[in-house]
Amino acid sequence: MDDLVIFFCIAITVHNIEEAIWLPKWSQQSSKFQKPVTASQFRFAVVVITILAYLAAFGYLYLPKSNLAKWIFIGFLGSMIVNAVFPHLIATIFMKKYAPGLLTGLLLNIPVNSFVVYHMFEESLIVWKELILSTLIIGITLLTLIPLLFKIGGKEQLKL
Repeated sequence: MDDLVIFFCIAITVHNIEEAIWLPKWSQQSSKFQKPVTASQFRFAVVVITILAYLAAFGYLYLPKSNLAKWIFIGFLGSMIVNAVFPHLIATIFMKKYAPGLLTGLLLNIPVNSFVVYHMFEESLIVWKELILSTLIIGITLLTLIPLLFKIGGKEQLKL
């Protein structure tokens, strides 16, 4: 399971790097999928989200008997699978223009995270109810947190 947790970290990192490079400029287009954000706002938010994902992964890895650590980790797994479809795939289809994060979402996050989830089901570590509830709770938490992180990331005193 240790290797699978590492693969999750690699997949989310590569995905977030793709977004950090191209999404701020993409967000400047008029769209119902993304409000415009500056590079510093987005990069601050994506770094924090990546750190939270790592904390969830390593929390599960080092506390495998903790239900809370497991639920947070599987919530991240599920949220990143959903994230590949909405907003990335949906935005690409409706805008008829590539949404940054789609390629790594489809080629990394969905297969890697699905494999981790599959493995956890095979090992009887999770049940569907845990996966669905955790994905909803972590997904809603992240969706709520992102605008706050954009706001914090836009503060002038954060310039390094």
